[in-house]
Amino acid sequence: MNATHMHYEVLRTVRNRRLLFFTLALPLVLYLAVGSANRNVHTEGVLFPLYFMTGMAAYGAMFATVSPGARIAADRSKGWHRQARITPLQASTELVSKVVSAYLMVLPTLALLYLAGTALGVRLSPAQWLEMTGLLLVGLAPFVVMGFILGYVVPIDSMPLAMGGLVVLFALFGGAWGRFFNGGPVLTAVKLLPSYWAVQAGKAVVGSGSWPLEGWLVVLGWTALLVPLAALAYRRSTSRT
Repeated sequence: MNATHMHYEVLRTVRNRRLLFFTLALPLVLYLAVGSANRNVHTEGVLFPLYFMTGMAAYGAMFATVSPGARIAADRSKGWHRQARITPLQASTELVSKVVSAYLMVLPTLALLYLAGTALGVRLSPAQWLEMTGLLLVGLAPFVVMGFILGYVVPIDSMPLAMGGLVVLFALFGGAWGRFFNGGPVLTAVKLLPSYWAVQAGKAVVGSGSWPLEGWLVVLGWTALLVPLAALAYRRSTSRT
C-alpha cells in the first residue's frame, strides 16, 4: 500500500470537522448525559451504562465507517477518479487506504466511550474489552461497503443527508438508544440488521462471550450481498467518467 496516499487519506479524515463531531463528540455527550442518569438501571440483563456504551460506540463508529463515501463522492465531483486512472496509483491501493482510514477513526471513538463507560461503572476483564472491540469491528464491515456504494451513486451535495439518514435509521432500529421491540415478528426482522448485533456486543461479552451463530451469519450475509453491489457501482461510476 502506498504510504503517501495512506497519509493523505488519514489527513482528509481528521480534518473533517463534521465527521469528528458525529463520531467523537456527539456519541460521547449523549452517553454521559443519558448514562450518568441511569447508571444503576439494567437493560436486557446488563447494566445500562454497558448497553448504552456499546450502542453509542456503534452509532459513532458507523459514521466513521461510511465516511469514505463522502470522500469518494467529492473525488468524483472533481474528476479525481478520471485522473487517477492515468497515474501509477492502483485502485486497490485507494480502496485499502479508505478502509484503513475509516477504521482508524473508529478507534478513538471506542477509546473515548470506553473511558466514559469505566467512569460510569462499566467493569470488564481485558479479554472482554478485546472481545467486545473485535465484535464491534466485525459488525461494522457492512457499513464500510455501504459507504463505498453511497460514494459511487450519490451526488456530493446529497451525501450528508444520505449518510446521516442511513446511520440514524440503522442505529435506531438496531437499538443504539434502547430496544423498541421486545418480541414478535418485528424483533425477528430487527435481528436481521447488522447494527443490532453491533449494539449487542456489550451484552454478548458478559454472557456467552460472542454472538450466537445468527449474528455471525447476519453480518456475513450483509457483507457478501453488498460487496458485489459496491463493485457494480464502481464500474458504472468509472464508465461514465
